[in-house]
Amino acid sequence: MLDDIRTLVETESPSSDDAALMRSADAVAALGTKLLGAPPERDGIHLIWRFGGPTRVLVLCHHDTVWPLGSLTTHPCTVTDGVLRGPGCFDMKTGLVMAFHAIASLTDRTGVTLLVTGDEELGSPGSRALIEAEAAGAKAALVLEASGPGGALKTERKGSSGYSLRVHGKAAHSGLEPERGHNAGIELAHQILAIATLGDTSLGTTVTPTLMSAGTSRNTVPALAEVAIDVRATTPGELSRVDLALRALRPVDPAIRLELSNLSHRPPMTADSSAALFAKAAKLAADLGLPPLTKLAVGGGSDGNLTAGMGVPTLDGLGAVGGGAHADDEHVVVAEIPGRTALLAALIAAVIAEGE
Repeated sequence: MLDDIRTLVETESPSSDDAALMRSADAVAALGTKLLGAPPERDGIHLIWRFGGPTRVLVLCHHDTVWPLGSLTTHPCTVTDGVLRGPGCFDMKTGLVMAFHAIASLTDRTGVTLLVTGDEELGSPGSRALIEAEAAGAKAALVLEASGPGGALKTERKGSSGYSLRVHGKAAHSGLEPERGHNAGIELAHQILAIATLGDTSLGTTVTPTLMSAGTSRNTVPALAEVAIDVRATTPGELSRVDLALRALRPVDPAIRLELSNLSHRPPMTADSSAALFAKAAKLAADLGLPPLTKLAVGGGSDGNLTAGMGVPTLDGLGAVGGGAHADDEHVVVAEIPGRTALLAALIAAVIAEGE
């Protein structure tokens, strides 16, 4: 398994690099074909293995990462003192290898579908329809995202929405006649302050202005400015409230025009969507002699939000145990890999048997 993880980690796959993603998809397809005995169906950078009959269990993985090309130079793939390191090892290439090995170990794969996407880190804009189509009618969706601290499974996730607010002003020479311009940067500052008031900490709702830009040169009144907005909430009602508030924003300078775009949306993954599967997994872990399972709610989103939002029972965080996702200390605890893989195989088999 470590060799397989190394193969994928050393095939860099930043979400924003189409050529790199295609190379990564080729590597994933080759590894999956070797382990599962069958090639996948390909939809560009997305790969699907179906094992007969309607889908009972959808296993969800992704092979894209947040790490840019060349990250292996500074963060090589290593195993030292029982710790695996490398870009994307925790989020989530170890989980992907675990899925391959767990499914390969099953004596009956009927009704299992493995979907490996290539744009999860971007919010799944190109794979959402595919995920929802494969999840339709499934009895369970098992998500191989990395675990929480101490190996905790993720039983709740906030819903999320991503927006872009563009401010259209008017350019002018900043030294000769700045009064003829309408400063998009100043307007952006007003809007950012208004946006930052829309969260509600008592309800767990966060509204965060993130990436921002304005202007084209030092001596020009900015004609265009833009900010990205990250919204997280535990309920659909809160996501809707914030959406309406953002759409109600009005410019302070009436000569300026605001343009709001909704770039992504994931519904919340609530506790009731995961409760039965977590109970089943906890019993199986005990049967396998593994440590007691723990669970937690997290603010980050995953493709599990999409399946849970459809009403499909969903359990997330079944992947690697470690830490440092997206950070310099990204790592996986090697000793935890076999037990977690055995748990995944047992959980898939249990759901299939229950379906029969």
